[in-house]
Amino acid sequence: MSIFVDTNTRILVQGITGKEGSFWTGHMLDMGANVLCGVTPGKEGETVRDVPVYHSVRRAVADHPVDAAMLFVPPRFTKDAIFEALDAGIQKIVTIADGIPLHEQVEIRAAARSAGARVVGGNTSGVISPGRSMLGIFPYWIERVYKPGTVGVMTRSGSLTNEVTAMIVREGFGVSSLIGVGGDPVPGARFAEFLPDFQADPDTEAVVIVGELGGTMEEEVAAAIAERRFTKPLVAFIGGRTAPAGKRMGHAGAIVTGGTGTVAAKTAALEAAGATVARRPSEVGTLLAAAIKGGTP
Repeated sequence: MSIFVDTNTRILVQGITGKEGSFWTGHMLDMGANVLCGVTPGKEGETVRDVPVYHSVRRAVADHPVDAAMLFVPPRFTKDAIFEALDAGIQKIVTIADGIPLHEQVEIRAAARSAGARVVGGNTSGVISPGRSMLGIFPYWIERVYKPGTVGVMTRSGSLTNEVTAMIVREGFGVSSLIGVGGDPVPGARFAEFLPDFQADPDTEAVVIVGELGGTMEEEVAAAIAERRFTKPLVAFIGGRTAPAGKRMGHAGAIVTGGTGTVAAKTAALEAAGATVARRPSEVGTLLAAAIKGGTP
């Protein structure tokens, strides 16, 4: 089953009438997403792919039961849009915005946690359960890479995720749920916060994480494994192995501070806890098969 979105998840799209919003809403519908309504201020009465558009989230949820919000909103408006969704009682929110101000990222995460809600992103491709539904911007060729299956995936990188997931599928596996937490310094939700969901999901037999240098999310996963809060097989690939020392690479969250955040430190923590760490994306499928069987490649 899916841990975040499936065919029954009732979706509202904020920013639905914009170029990106209308395009990706159409793709989400094609992928099975149950999009009930959209919101763009001043556009009430319009439709996008027969989806009715409302002036505000509150007006939309008055007419439609909504479980999740998908945001196609510029970074400078993202905080207000998320707060509007939270105020309307929506518990699952995904935003793809890249460049949300850091202090607003902190406010968003605090508000979501206070409301008992989850915000995925920003700076992410979104969330997908292949064959069921998606919230995000996964391309049309995704069916060739993302097959339904029993492996949960969590990632900080969009491009690396496509490569790693292709290796999972090549080995004969598929994806139960994929969560793109995003590459920002303060994402709305973190890897370890989804581990209990994957642990409880009977249709997920193992998890793959696609990490990066910087931050402590991978070390938090290692702690969860070491403390037996997560007991299923876990394989990790951590990008940035060849990054020059002292350099920030790629995502804003890829910052090494003190003795934490290096690829070496993350690898050591995960392996000490019992996880398997791939040195290159091409190894992930083979290592996953071995981890599930309980052996070594």
